[in-house]
Amino acid sequence: MKPAVSILKIGGGLIEDPKRLNTLVQAFANLKGLKVLVHGGGKLATQLAQQLDIPTQMVEGRRITDNDTLNIITMAYAGWANKTIVSKLQAEACNALGLSGADGNSITAVKRPSLPIDYGFVGDITSVNISFINMLLDNGITPVFCALTHDANGQLLNTNADTIASEIAIALSETHAVQLYYCFDKPGVLQDVNNPESVITHITKNTYNQLLEAGIVADGMIPKLHNCFHALERGVDTVSIGDEQMITHKNNLYTLLTLT
Repeated sequence: MKPAVSILKIGGGLIEDPKRLNTLVQAFANLKGLKVLVHGGGKLATQLAQQLDIPTQMVEGRRITDNDTLNIITMAYAGWANKTIVSKLQAEACNALGLSGADGNSITAVKRPSLPIDYGFVGDITSVNISFINMLLDNGITPVFCALTHDANGQLLNTNADTIASEIAIALSETHAVQLYYCFDKPGVLQDVNNPESVITHITKNTYNQLLEAGIVADGMIPKLHNCFHALERGVDTVSIGDEQMITHKNNLYTLLTLT
C-alpha cells in the first residue's frame, strides 16, 4: 500500500486574514501523515507594489511580471508570506521548511513564450525534483513552497501556485496516495457566485464541461479546475476545493472532483 500524502494549496485571500490563516495552519499541522503546503500571495504582491508605486499590469486575470514586478513577487511570496506560514507551522509543532523552486533545484521551468501575450518572467514547469521532496518528507520535514520556480540558469520565474501544487501532486502520485486540496476564501465551486451556500459538492469531467458551457465556471475558476482534472488524469487520488473548513472537517460543504 502506498503511503499517504496531503498537498494543500492556499490562496492569497486566506494568507491576508490572520484568524483564518491560523485556523488553516492548525488544521494542516494536525493532518495525519506526510504533507506539503503550496501558497500564492498575489494580493500581498499587489499591495506591496502599490506602496512602492510600481504599477500592476493584468491581462485576462494574469499578472504581467516585468523585472520590477518579479522583485516585488519575490519579496512578497518567498519572504513575508512564506516565512509567516513557516513560523506559524513551527508554533504548531510542524517542522516546516520554506522553499522556492530554486531551493534544492526542486522545481524548474521555462519562461513562457512572448506570443501571443508577453507575460514577462512567468514560468511553465518542466520538472519536479521528486527525490529532493521525498528526502525532506522522509526526514520529517514539511515543505512549504511559494509560487516561484527557476530556469536552472539563474533566473527566477513567477509560476501559478495552483499549477505548482498540481505538478508536485502528480510527481508524488507515482509512489504515494495523494490527496490534493485547493483551499481559498470560498466554501467550494459555487452555482451562484453571490450565494456562498450554493456549493456544487461533486464535479466530474463531464459535468465540468457542462458548467463551462453554461458559464457557471468562469474567470479564475477555469484554470483552477483545469489543474484539478490534469492532476486526476495523471494519477492523483483525490482533489477537493473549499475553504479552511474543508481541512478542519467541521462540515462537509466543499467540492469533490472526480473523473467520473
